[in-house]
Amino acid sequence: MARQVGGREPVPVAGLWRALGLTLASAVVWGVAHVAAGRRAAGFTLMGVLALLLAGTATLGLTFQDKLKQIAVQGTWLNVITVAILVLALAWAAIVIRSYQVVRPAGLPTAMRVASTTLVVVLSLLICTPFVYAANTTYVLRDTLSKIFPGDDNSGEKVNADNPWKNMPRVNVLLLGGDGGKDRTGIRTDSMTVASINTKTGDTVLFSLPRNLQHFQMPPRLRAKWPQGYTGDPGDQGLLNELYIEAQRHPDLLPKYKKASQRGPHLLEEVIGYLTGLKINYYVLVNLSGFKDIVNAMGGVTVHIEKRLPIGGEPERGIPPSGYLQPGTHHLNGEQALWYGRSRHADDDFHRMDRQKCLMKDIADQADPQKVVTHFEKLAKAATNTIYTNIPSALLPALVKLSGTVKGGADIHSLAYNPAKIPGFHVYQPSVLIMRNAAAKAIAESDNPQKSTPTTTASAKTNKRKTPRVSPSATATSTGSDSAVSLKNVCG
Repeated sequence: MARQVGGREPVPVAGLWRALGLTLASAVVWGVAHVAAGRRAAGFTLMGVLALLLAGTATLGLTFQDKLKQIAVQGTWLNVITVAILVLALAWAAIVIRSYQVVRPAGLPTAMRVASTTLVVVLSLLICTPFVYAANTTYVLRDTLSKIFPGDDNSGEKVNADNPWKNMPRVNVLLLGGDGGKDRTGIRTDSMTVASINTKTGDTVLFSLPRNLQHFQMPPRLRAKWPQGYTGDPGDQGLLNELYIEAQRHPDLLPKYKKASQRGPHLLEEVIGYLTGLKINYYVLVNLSGFKDIVNAMGGVTVHIEKRLPIGGEPERGIPPSGYLQPGTHHLNGEQALWYGRSRHADDDFHRMDRQKCLMKDIADQADPQKVVTHFEKLAKAATNTIYTNIPSALLPALVKLSGTVKGGADIHSLAYNPAKIPGFHVYQPSVLIMRNAAAKAIAESDNPQKSTPTTTASAKTNKRKTPRVSPSATATSTGSDSAVSLKNVCG
């Protein structure tokens, strides 16, 4: 209905509201305004294009989930996705604006025309906002991956992206937890675990090495410096967790690597690989001072605590703990989770090694897509400042596929180098032969579970049904064979 204004021509108010309504409808279903304006060919074409986009997106999401996960870690594809999202945002905004133009009534006074145009522009911006956010998130992901996975400057490794596991039945990754911080000089790797993953089945064995492994035999290349076993520099104790600093102090130990940050992990790769008889392919170093930021960014982590654990404190110096983690199942923040993995005054290093593996498992299990997307930018920032690795970015698609196999039901077993678990093994001057035999046996049992001992096989069958909760301390202190145990039994 039009209304008379001062004797002038009627202002088409009803026509304006109709135009704005059709424009809003076209923001949801392309082409509605065009059809209403009699431009049926253009309108139905826009509807068809939108239907194809939605159907194609749904098909890709439902049918090619695994492939999309692999694409999501490739820089080139992420650049393409970023551009595609921005183009789609501009196209959507242009369609909304054009929809208003084809149904806008003629003869609108200037004030009403400006106001209605402003409303349409605001609507277009609102439509673009989620697309811009998605494009920014994609860019942040690409930038984060490029910073965390640069590869080694000196490795010269070329990854066969199509079949990276060719002639590689297992990939061995050294997982390091370092205690670097503003109040510390250098990094001591208090957490050292080798994850040996079957590249076909995803079955994994986690080998935990005690930080206080002492006076161990060095690889032949380094025996000229330490002929009687590793002793470190004067004043050092000759512990395994001192090797990282050793490499930083003495560049001549690994002259191939110019960066001090690379020398430490590679020296540990070489020595731990020699001790276990495993070829270490890659390393991942997590700075524990930033680890709490990752846990906080994902909203915390729920863990089961078997016994009261002190937070901080130094009993040998008469400094009491600042608090305690109480027994039971609790949702921990980053600081609490850090102390769950680091606390050792309530027991010993072997219990702590088990807790660290359980904490890694809990974080991996609870890092669901919704939490990751919701806290993505915080996670990306925390990860960039906390995680260091020599895994090349070209290997990421294959690793994503392999990790899906691991999380999809592969068996994960754990073997801690603990004198109470491995007959003949000692922390001081350990036998390399015993360490290698224990690793080889654990891998053989993982690859051929039907040949495992009756106890191990029964345990594996039980785990697939319902696993009783078992304390990490119970597995750490029990005696028996050097067989690896299911991580489900370690963590419950």
